[in-house]
Amino acid sequence: MFEMIQAIPVWHLIGLFVTGVIAFVVSTISGGGGALLLIPVTSALIGTSAAPPVINLGTFISRPSRLYLFWHDIDWSLIKYYVPSAIIGAWLAALLFSRLEGGWIQLLVGVFLISTVFQYRFGKVDKSFDMPKLGFVPLGFITAFISTLVGGLGPVLNPFYMNTGLKKEDLVATKTANSFFVGLAQIGSYAFFGVLSMQLWIYGLALGLGAVVGNVIGKRFLAGMSIKQFRVLLIILMVVSGVVMVAQNVTVLF
Repeated sequence: MFEMIQAIPVWHLIGLFVTGVIAFVVSTISGGGGALLLIPVTSALIGTSAAPPVINLGTFISRPSRLYLFWHDIDWSLIKYYVPSAIIGAWLAALLFSRLEGGWIQLLVGVFLISTVFQYRFGKVDKSFDMPKLGFVPLGFITAFISTLVGGLGPVLNPFYMNTGLKKEDLVATKTANSFFVGLAQIGSYAFFGVLSMQLWIYGLALGLGAVVGNVIGKRFLAGMSIKQFRVLLIILMVVSGVVMVAQNVTVLF
């Protein structure tokens, strides 16, 4: 084990730590997107095939700190709809991890994210459709399945949370609680199916420690933002994320 740690380039660990800090400052003040921001950098550092489990491990390590910071803002009524089906989706995705092409999935998600700027009229409206709590059952399964395969979907869930009436801290808090329980299933399933090696655990730890620092810094920024500022930033992140996902996957697929 000690020899394996010595074989890991130190700059990889530093790069993952710094990336985790930056990504989760942005993620906390904009309601998500940390995992999406991590995909290109992590893929470049340690390889595309290793990125999804490392990103999911790193973000999972960071979630207890964010849960602690936002505990009193969690809407627990949404958790019971989202989590059970999401856990099933995460396990099925881990089983299929090495067999499914994720490019088409990310392309469709990117188009959906770009459309949010029109759905919310450039941030001028609070809701673009009514989202019933029961809708989080299929939503949990689908998003957990896809994020387990590709390493993250960024802010794809934000429109659905926003359309239940969640605003700022409560959106971040509820989304984090759901992600924490899904993360348990993701890491457990990766380990069960032999995806996580000791080297990937070390990479994930470096990323996760950086994300913890990013959570603390991000919460301070979030406290000083108005609800409208938060909503506009959220929409900007969703659209930019969507453009990046479409551009990357159009190039690869076509």
